[in-house]
Amino acid sequence: MASSMNTSPSRNSFTKHKFTNLPLPQQHKKAAEALRTYIDFPSDETLQSYLTIAEWLDLALPSDPPFSLLSDRYHFHLAQAGRCHQEHHFLIQKQDTLSTAPSLPIAVYLHQLRSAFNVGSIIRTTEAFRLGSLYFSSATPFTDNPKVQKASMGAWESVACTQITDLNTLPRPWIALETAINAPTVHDAVFPKSFTLLLGNEEYGLPDELLAQVDACIQIPLVGSKNSLNVASAYAIAAAAIAHQGRRPLLKLLPRHSNG
Repeated sequence: MASSMNTSPSRNSFTKHKFTNLPLPQQHKKAAEALRTYIDFPSDETLQSYLTIAEWLDLALPSDPPFSLLSDRYHFHLAQAGRCHQEHHFLIQKQDTLSTAPSLPIAVYLHQLRSAFNVGSIIRTTEAFRLGSLYFSSATPFTDNPKVQKASMGAWESVACTQITDLNTLPRPWIALETAINAPTVHDAVFPKSFTLLLGNEEYGLPDELLAQVDACIQIPLVGSKNSLNVASAYAIAAAAIAHQGRRPLLKLLPRHSNG
């Protein structure tokens, strides 16, 4: 998008005649810019500016549209303008709340991951569960990678991330998330209060020389033809199990919700 979309809000600088004479993709680009301005600078004026453009496109909205509808409309305008985004964070940011939950004392080590998008997703999951700190091998894309930042949806700024070369600095026991014969599942394992979880490369997992050094392995029970999951997906499943177990004493103190 043009840099003007991130500057202070202003009224439409064009008339309906000028707008409707633009090629349709350009019209939708202008609509997306107006909507982005409202998202960044919410006011009656910036909302009305977009609603006017929506009327010119015969896409009128109610005067107080829900935010989810505006988020969908933004994606629609981008698509019509030929500027599709993989995922946008307007609605996610709108739903974000400031968490005061403490992070669990867990280290997560990323060994030779290749995909910056997987790394960003792992950071986002770590923040969502307040699971602890992330440690990166030298070959794993770090938080200065724009794709990591984008995929993490801003979570990279609130998760402790460190590049390391010496695994012996990480707390024991070391637990590998890996398909291994007779390894307990993430649902059956009893996790210590503090430990290091090791995640391996998307293609070959953790190397044998590293697996020989771990204290235990855990796995995700799979029954399909595919005997593996994307590393970010597998980590999300494990993270949920670890966080549930690690926060169980806290959960017991929370008030129960009544059905009636």
